[in-house]
Order: sequence, then structure tokens, then C-alpha cells
Amino acid sequence: MRTDFVLREVTTGLRRNVTMTAAMVLTTAISLLMVGTGLLAVKTIDATESLYSDRLEVRVALTQDVSVADSDCSQPICSGLLAVLENSPLVAGVEYENQEQAYQRFQELFAGQSVADLARPQSLPATLRVKLVEQNGSTEAGASAVKQAMEGQVGVRTVIDQRDVVAKLFDFLGGVRNVTFALALVQAIAALLLISNTVQVSAYTRRTEVGVMRLVGATRWYTQLPFLVEAVLTGVAGAVLAGVGLVVGKVAFIDSLLAGIAQNGVIPPVTLVDVLAVSAYLVPIGAVIAGVTGYVTLRLYVKV
Repeated sequence: MRTDFVLREVTTGLRRNVTMTAAMVLTTAISLLMVGTGLLAVKTIDATESLYSDRLEVRVALTQDVSVADSDCSQPICSGLLAVLENSPLVAGVEYENQEQAYQRFQELFAGQSVADLARPQSLPATLRVKLVEQNGSTEAGASAVKQAMEGQVGVRTVIDQRDVVAKLFDFLGGVRNVTFALALVQAIAALLLISNTVQVSAYTRRTEVGVMRLVGATRWYTQLPFLVEAVLTGVAGAVLAGVGLVVGKVAFIDSLLAGIAQNGVIPPVTLVDVLAVSAYLVPIGAVIAGVTGYVTLRLYVKV
């Protein structure tokens, strides 16, 4: 098979249908950009779950009077609560955090943000930080037991299971993932239709020369290959453009949006390596989708 013929036909087809080709590249790029965003969301969810797997705990916040009067948990109310927790077989360990320590941690967590200037040590409660024992890979039973044992006790203001807070973060990230994949599906349908139409138009504009080639003995595969190469090239171009969009989006938006919470360890940062890895996946995805769509279109609708 003559390579120069395929290249010449591909160049001719792209030049003749430049507007439709541009539209197909842009639509494919938007679709794959949404897919890439969804993949990054999935990666962030997995990394966040790994990050918090050994950090989640139950926090028993004490009332204001106990917090102010007891800096080392030596008074009867606090020490009694501490003893109950330490004697539980579901508790791996308990750490007491007084108001000053809570204030220092608050300042570290929100360093550089305006909310850090609003807090005072007296406004933060002393806390019993409870580390739970895993049972069958889960701490759910221990968290429920601690909440039942501590809620309503004298000196206890509130009991916070950090898994509930993290679950809301996972729900948010999962929502972002679902929305982006839904948008990607809509854009993918539009891209498939554009690819199909572009292949048909390209084949129609070259129907005479293709017909002559078939008359002199050219195989159907030989005459169809240039159209498939056109589709694959536009799919790859859209994937590359989507990858560039992901990199630009990370630098221009994601880094500034997640700067505070990523630096404080609330969620793992989205690194350039992650973006490049996802972008690398988009190239074969774009090529395969465009190639398969072009092939099916030629087989079903185009007689060349």
C-alpha cells in the first residue's frame, strides 16, 4: 500500500472540510476534557480515602466550664470521661487537647486565611481525641459505641465523628465526578455525530476518484483507509487539546482554588504528574473512539 497516497488523501480531506474538522476537534476536546476532569476527581477521591484511612477519629468536645478549669484533664469530670474511653475495648488510644493546644492547631490549619485571626483560645473547646480500633477493616462499631457512651454525659458539649465530615467531602467530589461524566457523555454523543458526518461528507466529495480506483481493482479497505486516518488524527488532536486544557485548568484555577486546603493536608493536591498521566490516557481514548466511529460509518453509510 502506498504511504504517499494515504498521506495525500488525508491532507486533501482535512483541507476540504476544514470547518467540520475544526468543529469535530473542538467537540472531541471538550468531551475528553470532561472525561479527564472526572478521572482526576476519581483519583482525588481515592487519594483522599487513603489519606484519611488512618487519621479519622472521634472528637469529644468538652463544655466551656470544663475546658477553662482543666488544662491537663486531671479534674474529676474530665478524668472520669477519659477513664471510660480508655477502658473501652474499641478504643485504641485517647489524647487530651486543651484550649491552648486546640488554638495552635487551628492556627496551623488555617494559616494565611482571615478566619485564623478571628479565633481566640477561649473560644475553642478542650477535646478528647479518640483513636479507634479497626474491626474487619472498619471503625464504625467503635465510633457508634463512643458516641453512645459520651453523648449526654456531664461535661460533654458534643461528639463529632470525623467520618461524617469526610463523607460530605466524598459526596462533593463524587458529585463533581458524576456531573463531569454526564457532561462528557453528552459531548461524546455530539462528537460521534460530527465524526460520522465529517466522514460521510469527506467520502462524498471524493466519490469520483474513489469510484475510479475501485474500477481498476483497489480494495475497499485501501480506499477507506484515508478516511479512517482522518478520523483518528482529529480524535488525537482533540485529545491533545483536552490535555492542554487540563494543564491550563490546573495552573490557572485548581491550584488557587485548592491551595489552602491542600497545603493544610485536608485533601491531597492535584499534581502536574496526575494531570499528565490522565492526559496520556485521553490520547488513545480519542483515537479509538474516532477510529471506531469512522469505521462503522464507512461500513454502514458509505459505499467506497
